[in-house]
Amino acid sequence: MSTNKSSLTLRVLARLLSYPDAELRGHLGDLNAALHGEQALGTQRLEELAALLKSLRTRDPLLVEADYVQLFDRGRATSLHLFEHVHGDSRDRGPAMIDLAQTYEKAGLYLAEGELPDYLPVVLEFVSTQPVKEARAFLGEIAHILNAIFSALVKRESPYASVLGALLEIAGERAQAVKVAEDEPLDQAWEEPMAFGGCSTEGQAKPGQPQPIRIVRNVAQPAAPGA
Repeated sequence: MSTNKSSLTLRVLARLLSYPDAELRGHLGDLNAALHGEQALGTQRLEELAALLKSLRTRDPLLVEADYVQLFDRGRATSLHLFEHVHGDSRDRGPAMIDLAQTYEKAGLYLAEGELPDYLPVVLEFVSTQPVKEARAFLGEIAHILNAIFSALVKRESPYASVLGALLEIAGERAQAVKVAEDEPLDQAWEEPMAFGGCSTEGQAKPGQPQPIRIVRNVAQPAAPGA
């Protein structure tokens, strides 16, 4: 593997992690040529990426797109939003987003409308603009997150694991399976509770729990004069 340059390879990997629309599928040959031309990755990793490219090229486009959504948009373990793995839904996520966006702006890069700074393809676009030493150090800082996503993809037997493995290789880290806690899909986690479905606030009970009944004495009011 060549460690002299990897900017083009990083951009290819960023593109491969993006939604596999018709535009992406139309440039698979160019992406493969760029990977082999820069030679920033070892032979085995290039072969794994070639298998992913072949899968994207030969499978039914609708299935390719549906599998991508199911894989990356419906679970935290494989989420491509890095802060999902670090901060989850905590309040720390907002300030972290702002800090990362400011890092991009200091480098003269600005997010397009609707882009989130912690989205891995966006992160890789930024890293690809940095000098080799800085790029490798940046990837090293997020290597534990990359390894977690890599492990989740390996567990699902997804060819996309090769992309995360390639990123770890560029970072000088070893891609290895780590224990990943499975969690409920995002659709289920964010599901709105049914109306009156068991808010646990005072005076209410969760479904299946006894609901206390309070009996209050009805004190008759005195009759109004002339009634």
